[in-house]
Amino acid sequence: MQKQYIRTYLNNKILAYITAAAFLLCAMLMGISIGTVSVHPMTIIKVISAEIFPFISLENTDAMHSNIIMNIRLPRVLLAGLVGASLAIAGAAFQGLLRNPLADPYTIGVSSGASLGAVLTLFLGLSIPFAGMFTLPLFSILFSFLTIFAVLLFARNIERSMKVETIILTGIIFSSFLGALISLMIALTGEELRQIIGWLLGSVSMRGWAYIKIITPFFVIGTILLLMNSKELNAMSFGEEKAQHIGVDVQKRKMMVLIAGSILTGAAVAVSGTIGFVGLVIPHLTRLLWGPDHRHLLPLSILMGAGFLIMADLVSRTIIAPTELPIGVITAIIGAPAFAIILMKRKNKI
Repeated sequence: MQKQYIRTYLNNKILAYITAAAFLLCAMLMGISIGTVSVHPMTIIKVISAEIFPFISLENTDAMHSNIIMNIRLPRVLLAGLVGASLAIAGAAFQGLLRNPLADPYTIGVSSGASLGAVLTLFLGLSIPFAGMFTLPLFSILFSFLTIFAVLLFARNIERSMKVETIILTGIIFSSFLGALISLMIALTGEELRQIIGWLLGSVSMRGWAYIKIITPFFVIGTILLLMNSKELNAMSFGEEKAQHIGVDVQKRKMMVLIAGSILTGAAVAVSGTIGFVGLVIPHLTRLLWGPDHRHLLPLSILMGAGFLIMADLVSRTIIAPTELPIGVITAIIGAPAFAIILMKRKNKI
């Protein structure tokens, strides 16, 4: 009986990974294929394969298609995937840490803090010596980190027990306040910062390979930190006291999760602007489909989040083509009703 249970469990998890990976692969092929100029999926596979394996010939492939794939659509799709994966795994970690499916980088104010850091960097022309193009994500990460700790400190002053609802409400307050500061800076400046309004709404348009180079190291570091703490997140999801009783160093692990989540959120915001609800909807959906075990929830959230944002970006640039909608508008249209449904279900359970 026990062997049968283990076999069924493993089969379900394998199926989950295959399904999530297939969703991501289909999203990538659609994101590269569909546009003003349609590109056949076999052409996409051939061109990308030729980049990896130089011995593959592109003699019968249209040079225009190769250029569209490698210089326009592939970097855009990869960037959208990395941003979606970053926000989704950060959201899953925050939800596990705070023991609430309503927590995500957007609702607890981390995204707004990262946005403020990015806008201040551009507004003041800040530059870290030797950091170069990494100045923007570093300041975004710093401000996201400061914001989450300000939220926790404020929530603790209000209520010593730091109930999850208090933390989330505090995060929403900070998010609104920081958003007002960003709007004020934009209103007080000339046209150069007004252009950032579109960036703040969220977009991966015309970002290119340079932005992929910016986000990739932070994505790798943040993801590794969270995956290393997946077992501890399982323990802390039952409460900090219970986790402490079974030997988890709660304060240390909590700090690592907060740092990793801030790194992922700050880097994502730095390259794409503020994109809400990805870190809320995707972890919640993944948890409903395949369970709350963070050892699998985190990597599955990466795959699902990447695929989701690639599809959202595809919709944003094709729904009213040739005009592009900000990707944040699409995720908000999907995420806001999902947020409301989650709230209603939680109310019915109480």
